[in-house]
Amino acid sequence: MENNDISCMQEALALARLGWGHTNPNPMVGAVVTDPEGKIIGRGFHARAGCPHAEVNAIRDALTHHGSCAGGTIYVTLEPCCTTGRTPPCTQAILDAGLKRVVSGALDPNPKHAGRGIELLRDAGVECVTGVCHDECIELNRPFFKYITTGLPFVILKMAMTLDGKIAAPDGSSKWITGPEARSRVQQLRRLADAVMVGGGTLRADSPGLTVREPEDWTPQPRRLIVSREMSDEEVAGFFPDGNVRRVAPENPAAWNALLGELGREECMVLLIEGGGRLADCVLRAGIVDYVEFHIAPKLLGGRNSIPVLGGEDPVSLADALELHQIKVRFFGTDIAVSGYTGE
Repeated sequence: MENNDISCMQEALALARLGWGHTNPNPMVGAVVTDPEGKIIGRGFHARAGCPHAEVNAIRDALTHHGSCAGGTIYVTLEPCCTTGRTPPCTQAILDAGLKRVVSGALDPNPKHAGRGIELLRDAGVECVTGVCHDECIELNRPFFKYITTGLPFVILKMAMTLDGKIAAPDGSSKWITGPEARSRVQQLRRLADAVMVGGGTLRADSPGLTVREPEDWTPQPRRLIVSREMSDEEVAGFFPDGNVRRVAPENPAAWNALLGELGREECMVLLIEGGGRLADCVLRAGIVDYVEFHIAPKLLGGRNSIPVLGGEDPVSLADALELHQIKVRFFGTDIAVSGYTGE
């Protein structure tokens, strides 16, 4: 690994994040081109599904400002594609540009690629290095990795609660538990999501818009899913005059997985679930949640009738607890965000 491989890959990762929420069902990818001396001469990222990939944009940027990429290196957060889809293969663009070295962060899990791009480039005489900033490159695109290998959306459960684990007062009031910085984080998650889900109780109590409001001109908006067996389709529709809503009522793990399969076929790569407590317990028990993010406000609500962050039946013992992995703790203003994956 050369000295500037990590710094160039970090730059590519920063570029990739510029595509947050725009690329579904494609991954977020960033790329950097350097000249033979290691100076960055081109930058690019994948801006939207159907648009040129990061490698092509970085090569074009280098040609525009430098005139040539010959003999240089391209750093890309994900293995270059080698098949024709909505766009031509990036491997061919790399060969046409005369690049002599390719550094990738992670191999593409897409069965159509899955190492074939690197193999093709090596067969053509291009030096290839893989695994630079590997964990960060994987972390960036976990939803894509699940979606492309299983056909199912990546499921995020986000909840906001007080320090003593309450999400609402006994009368159901819950605005606002957390502060503006945490609510901006929710907007970021909604930008990533293709669909946002809440329960019927939350809909009746809070009448949430379930839209991306930051920025105001965000398109397309995520579809809305309301989980309720008591509410009618007509009542649910009355909350959303734009018609972008669907009522669902899965009753068991098989039904939940069937719903995920249906969403996957509709190119829903990320499903964001925002609660309340009964729904959160239901999806956790169904085993469909991939990632949990709880926002904890430094407030104590108390009260035996206040609503807990997780409802449902009582566990038999502490052994029934779901253990999270790869834990992160962050601050959003004065609120604490604890997140982790439900699987290894």
